[in-house]
Amino acid sequence: MVNAAKRVLVFDSGVGGLSVLDAIAASGRGLSLDYVADNAWLPYGLKSDAELRARVPALLAHMAEAWAPDAVVLACNTASTIVLPDVRAALSIPVVGVVPPIKPAAALTKTGVIGLLATPATVQRAYTDDLIAQFAADKRVVRFGSAALVEAAERKLRGEAVDVSAIAEAIGALFAEDVDVVALACTHFPLLAQELAAAAPRPCAWLDSGEAIARRIADVTGAGEGQARARRAGFTDPDAAHGVFPAFRARGFSTFARIGAAPGYDVTPIVDVASA
Repeated sequence: MVNAAKRVLVFDSGVGGLSVLDAIAASGRGLSLDYVADNAWLPYGLKSDAELRARVPALLAHMAEAWAPDAVVLACNTASTIVLPDVRAALSIPVVGVVPPIKPAAALTKTGVIGLLATPATVQRAYTDDLIAQFAADKRVVRFGSAALVEAAERKLRGEAVDVSAIAEAIGALFAEDVDVVALACTHFPLLAQELAAAAPRPCAWLDSGEAIARRIADVTGAGEGQARARRAGFTDPDAAHGVFPAFRARGFSTFARIGAAPGYDVTPIVDVASA
């Protein structure tokens, strides 16, 4: 008898979580992958901690009931730093969060100077300070927060031109010092890895958390070897997400859903994706 594939739900405020989903899909595990984007509330970095604590656990509790995943990935750095304990308390299944890759960046640097590229909220959080104190206390950490890069990644997946000024601003801030490793502490930013590397004035290692999350998912689900398969994608504002549907279809998603407003978060299939 062949065991059914373990089901994993990847969650983000927008499409940044696709960078994590891509890493999980490439991990060689037989997983069934769903995706939820709370894009009606994008970006999370502009919401208060209290607002996110009131919304995200409730939304994921409803999605866990509707889609019955075996594990949830909170593929959003902002949400992971604020609501991860609350989401774990709300669900009875494993919940894997995102940790900025400061530890591996500190281990890899040769110059002793690492860059931290995140949202403005993440670079300022005490959680980030604690990670730096714990794993990079003897390093120089150059922090830069960019909300414009989040929008640039969203635009890229909609097939639109990337805002080169946002790329240039980030590169200029990071490479003013002798940075040789950059920790990408927003799941949107690996989607711009090619543009960032091309704009950098010198070779640099760009680290993200995708592979580490994929390994953790393999551990908590016990999934065997096989090919991952994308299934369903849900959006709290599918009308605004219409432009990214081709990026989801390219990854194998064939079923799309509208997630209703709080408190019910009712899930309704989108029959005609082209008109969503």
